[in-house]
Amino acid sequence: MAVDRTIASLDGTEALPRKNGELVFQAPWEGRAFGLAVVLNDKGAYPWNDFRTRLVERIADGSPDYYENWLHALESLLVDRGIITGDDIHRRTAEYQALERDPVF
Repeated sequence: MAVDRTIASLDGTEALPRKNGELVFQAPWEGRAFGLAVVLNDKGAYPWNDFRTRLVERIADGSPDYYENWLHALESLLVDRGIITGDDIHRRTAEYQALERDPVF
């Protein structure tokens, strides 16, 4: 996947986790959250700086898990832009927790 320079060059606390220059994901959902944010931006769902601002705010609030911050920033942005609803997110989360959906690997 070719990542836009704006995304790849995040720095400071919002910098993408890397090891030897490669993106690091601890679980499959992290890579999917990353890819979803990139694709939705590429498709014009939101300006990257809107996402980046939310990510920086989440990180500044002190949560140590980078991709949880990433996911929450993405979810809040999509809800605020009317792309999904909070109920959609909660319903899908409940489906996975109840094992009504196959885990994504």
